Amino acid sequence: MPRFAHSDGYAVVVEVLVAARKGAGVSQLTLANRLSKPQSFVSKIERRERRLDVLEFCAIVRAIGLQPAELMRQVDESLPEDIEL
Repeated sequence: MPRFAHSDGYAVVVEVLVAARKGAGVSQLTLANRLSKPQSFVSKIERRERRLDVLEFCAIVRAIGLQPAELMRQVDESLPEDIEL
């Protein structure tokens, strides 16, 4: 697996995204359907087997029913000072 999928910084992104999905009561399957993707797409992201780009992040957050800027704020506040890329 690529090194970036294991970084502390990326783990924060995924943790915030998963918490948001679960907090909104949205299953992986429902989210995948809203994105017109297979459930494995969401699963691979959440298991950090697939890295998101910023456009995918925005689409996923909107499909959960939230605003990307708010979730990105949560990510930023949760990141360590010495962020690892």
